[in-house]
Amino acid sequence: MIRDTAAQDRALAPATLPLWQRPALRRGALIALPLLLGLWGLSGWLSAERGVSAERLRIAEVSRGTLIRDAVVDGRVVAAVSPTLYAPSAGTVSLRTQAGAGVKAGDVLLEIDSPELKSELSREQASLASLEAEVGRQRIEAEKLRQLARRTLDEADIALNARRRDLARTERAHRMGALAEIEVLRAQDAVKSAEIVREHALRGVDLESRSVGFDLATREQAMQRQKLAVQELERRVDALRLLAPIDGQVGTVSVIDRAVVAANAPLVTVVDLSRLQAEIEVPETFADDVGLGLEVSVRLPQGEAPGRVIAISPEVVANRVRVRVDFEGGQPAGLRQNQRLSARLMFESKPDAVIVQRGPFVEAQGGRHAWVMDGDIAVRRPIRLGAQSVGAVEILEGVAPGERIVIAGTELFEDAERVAVR
Repeated sequence: MIRDTAAQDRALAPATLPLWQRPALRRGALIALPLLLGLWGLSGWLSAERGVSAERLRIAEVSRGTLIRDAVVDGRVVAAVSPTLYAPSAGTVSLRTQAGAGVKAGDVLLEIDSPELKSELSREQASLASLEAEVGRQRIEAEKLRQLARRTLDEADIALNARRRDLARTERAHRMGALAEIEVLRAQDAVKSAEIVREHALRGVDLESRSVGFDLATREQAMQRQKLAVQELERRVDALRLLAPIDGQVGTVSVIDRAVVAANAPLVTVVDLSRLQAEIEVPETFADDVGLGLEVSVRLPQGEAPGRVIAISPEVVANRVRVRVDFEGGQPAGLRQNQRLSARLMFESKPDAVIVQRGPFVEAQGGRHAWVMDGDIAVRRPIRLGAQSVGAVEILEGVAPGERIVIAGTELFEDAERVAVR
């Protein structure tokens, strides 16, 4: 029988294990670690003044980028050239076209029947005919007076020549001793008298010619004034036929057929559809930023079209300033008069700016505070905003790129300094 070795065995003390290898301690650590993490998170939640669900908030990350300061406004499509025709005189309208009809320059759009104006034209034409007859009679009278003055001069010339011949005969007879010297003196006096008469007759011809010339000129000027009056009335009567000033389309017809209109009443508008522009209404707060040449992106159902500001209204109406925008690179197809549109005005471009998506927090806190996310806690922090656009806002102080801020739903925080976001 073989004996075992039990008599040779001896008891040994168990080896001591490291703390991290002891099963009891490992089980305790696994239980304590979640408890510690929960207590740390619970301390943050306990420090928060309020708690809000994340589903009710909008959170955006702050980044660096280019901020385009802009504004979006509404407007409509208008014609660059759209003359309105007005009634030149009171009368009854007869329409020759209708709204939407195509017209060419010179086409008759409507006619106005004005009996008063036509009667006035007839009276003035009769007055002109009377003055023309008077001028003709005055011309004949002037010629008669000139002829009479020339006849007086001719008679004075004949009388002077006769006196000179008498003087020559008297002098010869005196030299021959047939006549006394007194006869010679009488003959000399007669010659001098005839010379004076002839000189006066010559001056009379000049004066009479000038006098009748002035009288005739006065009558002719009166006739010319009357001609101008008649021409003006004829122009006004011709203007009763209103013609299309441009090629285009009849836009608005403000009267009905056979209606009686007053002078200067608007009647019809003609639209040149080959040149359309955008008319936008800019809020008064942006009026100082709008200048001629400003870039504008016009949004239409057909897509976006670039444009530039070409005209700015000098007045403010209902807190709005009207601005005209001309399309660049050609007019978009499919535009219609008075079609609604929106436009984006691009005032300024700021590269490398600290920006964040725009939200109600800008208006809610007046741009002075924002809630910045610190883990699951939204911490209220003072900030300073810069330029703003439709979709983004510049942050000058208070937040760094990479941080996240609550951009919508801050009204739920009720100005709490720390808010837990669940």
